[in-house]
Amino acid sequence: MGTSRNFTDDSSSLYQWLGLIEDSDHDHPHDSTSPRVTTLLASVLEKMIQKNEKTFHRRHNKNDEITMFHCSRAPSMSIHRYIERIHRYSQCSPSCFVAAFAYILGYLQRPVATNTTRRLTSLNIHRLLITSLLVAAKFLDRKCCNNAYYAKIGGVGTEEMNMLERTFLFDIDFRLNITVENFEKHCIMLQRGTMPCDSRKLRTVLGDIACSCQAI
Repeated sequence: MGTSRNFTDDSSSLYQWLGLIEDSDHDHPHDSTSPRVTTLLASVLEKMIQKNEKTFHRRHNKNDEITMFHCSRAPSMSIHRYIERIHRYSQCSPSCFVAAFAYILGYLQRPVATNTTRRLTSLNIHRLLITSLLVAAKFLDRKCCNNAYYAKIGGVGTEEMNMLERTFLFDIDFRLNITVENFEKHCIMLQRGTMPCDSRKLRTVLGDIACSCQAI
């Protein structure tokens, strides 16, 4: 990954701290201990949802876009436990969780044709997570479990998983490639617990980490 910046020292330490760099001395079974990146991802997403739902109840905003990622009621499993479950059973690489984070932000950033607003809530986060991680694993990992297996992990049907994947890919315009710089920026966001202030400001947030976003 050649760039004009030196990622060797600082980035290496960051990736090691997040648990993205695995022990290459031997091929061992997937460790039962989740890497730090999964805990940080759960924390950031939970804070985003709390902020969105607090605003929703305060303003009685009924303009939120309802998509096929929405459940009729919030699942009982917490985001943290759901991410741990996906990590434990999918055996996807830790880097997939950073990529999934970037994809979800891209999904939220995509303009909606109507007057509705695209928000992250407790009703859509689980399906967005299982879908974004499936897409990330297929794009980043040499080996990836099939859709039927991810459907079992995520608690959805296989046909639904297929539809979710297809819809998600079109919603992010199939923009799966992440540059070294953007990957590092998303890692820093997770490390600092930086939460995007507003879905419409995501482009600015990703362009400048030292913005006025709320820190967890």
